Amino acid sequence: MNIGDAAAASGLPAKTIRYYEDMGLITPRRDANGYRSFGDGDVHRLAFLNRARGLGLSLEDCRALLGLYDDDGRASEDVKRLAADHLARIDARIAELQSMRATVAGLVSACAGGDRPDCPILDDLATGPLCAHTGKPV
Repeated sequence: MNIGDAAAASGLPAKTIRYYEDMGLITPRRDANGYRSFGDGDVHRLAFLNRARGLGLSLEDCRALLGLYDDDGRASEDVKRLAADHLARIDARIAELQSMRATVAGLVSACAGGDRPDCPILDDLATGPLCAHTGKPV
């Protein structure tokens, strides 16, 4: 099948499929005219990548997972470790977002929102503390 058909079957745009090929995550056959030709296995890998990326896994995580998927001698422990590492990154991101939310919620509640020009939100953004680690407001 051509790239348009593979895109429809996998749920990925053709541009993303080309990118995954450039990154070495898939290697479709090439017809005599140079066009990509995708088989069922290619579409399966593309759908796998679509799902993994949808879960927020990095390209390198996807590469590792595809390698494990292709390895009949894999240990599920290796897959679990990769997923657990990703889960830890998700939890860290959630904590960051909760902290940001608390800061923004505090700023919103500190602002009267009237027609006066003074604004604690703008004051904080202009002079508020920054996190030493991320450089972002705390």
